[in-house]
Amino acid sequence: MSLAPQQPAEIKKKPVSFSNILLGSALNMCEVTTLGQPLEVTKTTMAANRNLNFLQSVKHIWARGGVFGFYQGLIPWAWIEASTKGAALLFVAAEAEYQFKRLGLGNFGAGIMGGVSGGVAQAYLTMGFCTCMKTVEITKAKSAVAGAIPQSSWSAFKDIYKREGIRGINKGVNAVAIRQMTNWGSRFGFSRLVEEGIRKMTGKTNPEDKLTAVEKICASAIGGGLSAWNQPIEVIRVEMQSKKDDPNRPKKLGVVSAFKYIYQSSGLKGLYRGVSPRIGLGVWQTVFMVGFGDMAREFVGKLTGETPAAKH
Repeated sequence: MSLAPQQPAEIKKKPVSFSNILLGSALNMCEVTTLGQPLEVTKTTMAANRNLNFLQSVKHIWARGGVFGFYQGLIPWAWIEASTKGAALLFVAAEAEYQFKRLGLGNFGAGIMGGVSGGVAQAYLTMGFCTCMKTVEITKAKSAVAGAIPQSSWSAFKDIYKREGIRGINKGVNAVAIRQMTNWGSRFGFSRLVEEGIRKMTGKTNPEDKLTAVEKICASAIGGGLSAWNQPIEVIRVEMQSKKDDPNRPKKLGVVSAFKYIYQSSGLKGLYRGVSPRIGLGVWQTVFMVGFGDMAREFVGKLTGETPAAKH
């Protein structure tokens, strides 16, 4: 009895809908406007001023503008970034994951490579100039002249563009790309490992058994927190984009030269400055996007008849 050869399962590309993009943008906007930007400002301040600890950084930010000091760079740069980076991630990650599956990778490997590709696309398409301008806002010196009007965000943007062109407003974009690439790869990997551990502990051995909302949030929050292992890349990125007055800093910094300068001036600890608020930011993003995201997906699903998957 001869058996007909089995046809390989057809590989289908995950669809990307407009409700995905709109929901992801809305969730990102809410996340950054609540606790996201204060943690971002604290993290960046510590990375740029490596002699300050967490409490000293909080006092420094408060002295610069009170409550509003914690929202420096929110409008327009953090809002532009939040409303666009999700679209770049969704489109590129879906296409990349599909192509890697066609090359023979399994779901896990293709998923990681899709996330890595999406993270790199985020950096070069939307996040490069946004993170640069946010860092400029957070680290630039306030005017010491009484009665002087501080330079606005757009004025700073125009000034940098006039002097340095596209490269100036995208300074540190290579470090951003490395950060996003390692962020998405490690977040995906760590979250899946924690999920497997939760499944073993709760007896959910069947892949069809769904995790509860609390279990998903815990797994993703731990994954998001553990992804802060690449904090040296974040400190390098901040140093490359910083407007802090530092006569000892080399004029033209690349990723390697910035690493050498930080290590020589601040040692190994300097490369991990700001890791605490970075972990807090990763956990907050995850809890917000997974927790509130599930509720938002159910609501949008009732309105549109489809269930969008929000990513950040």
